[in-house]
Amino acid sequence: MKNIRIIAALLLAASAAGCCGRSTKAATASEAPKATVYMTRGISPAGLDAVYEALGRKAEGKVAVKISTGEPGGNHYLKPALIGNLVKKIGGTIVECNTAYGGGRAATADHLKAAEAHGFTAIAPVDIMDADGETALPVVGGTHLKEDFVGSHFTDYDFVVVLSHFKGHAMGGFGGALKNISIGIASSAGKAWIHTAGKTKTDLWNNLPEQDAFLESMAEAAKAVADHCGERILYINVMNNLSVDCDCDSHPAAPEMGDIGIFASLDPVALDQACVDQVYASEDPGKVHLIERMESRHGIRTVEHAAAIGVGSREYELIDLDEK
Repeated sequence: MKNIRIIAALLLAASAAGCCGRSTKAATASEAPKATVYMTRGISPAGLDAVYEALGRKAEGKVAVKISTGEPGGNHYLKPALIGNLVKKIGGTIVECNTAYGGGRAATADHLKAAEAHGFTAIAPVDIMDADGETALPVVGGTHLKEDFVGSHFTDYDFVVVLSHFKGHAMGGFGGALKNISIGIASSAGKAWIHTAGKTKTDLWNNLPEQDAFLESMAEAAKAVADHCGERILYINVMNNLSVDCDCDSHPAAPEMGDIGIFASLDPVALDQACVDQVYASEDPGKVHLIERMESRHGIRTVEHAAAIGVGSREYELIDLDEK
């Protein structure tokens, strides 16, 4: 969307010099032990089920499946045909929150229409979690945020399956599991809170911070959600339709590199790091466009800060399920 690109330009203008470039993933003392990340190249319902089963953590009780329903006009969101079998298997409810930047998903009624148009209501109930307001989750150890404001329905769920489309993003550089549990689970006002690094919930446009403050705030909001869920959460990233733009963009750029696969972990930091590493390791020459988007927005800072405040580890063991 036009508004997203305006925000991105303003954030970049406010960024500190020298923010570009890939950072190493060397562990620090504050990072958790090495995590496990599972992968398959088969982007299919069977592949999705395979990585879910490999994690060994059963989604039980009232299960929320956090996806992006996709902005009307866009077409890169995870399709119901891909995720439907898994959602039904775990008895999940698809959950989302309204946007903070206008568009076709800023109001609950419009958001539900978008979810229906994209086929999600045909595979599961859909809950816009901030339809009845928001609730605050504490942020422990944050630099910018002391609270994260999420949709009030979020606390109704016993378990969360975080099902993310990994791709570029105009503001964050890339979006994966960490973005999906921070911006994605935040209420509309909570999204503004994160975007402004805890300055305001109402006036996003006039309170844009330096870029790293925004990225670090996403990591801190992600920690609030991860801490709330404990062991009642798991993370899956699908690396297909690798556009430089997010599913929140109504007119995203066409992907310029090929699909890679499905990745899953119980650690969102390791999962996002693994996906970033896969982009760099790809032999597809089209990867330069996604790498430029990630580096120009200093996207790795979200992963770095999440590791530093204890959300997870950037060190991981990658297990290829296709080789078993």
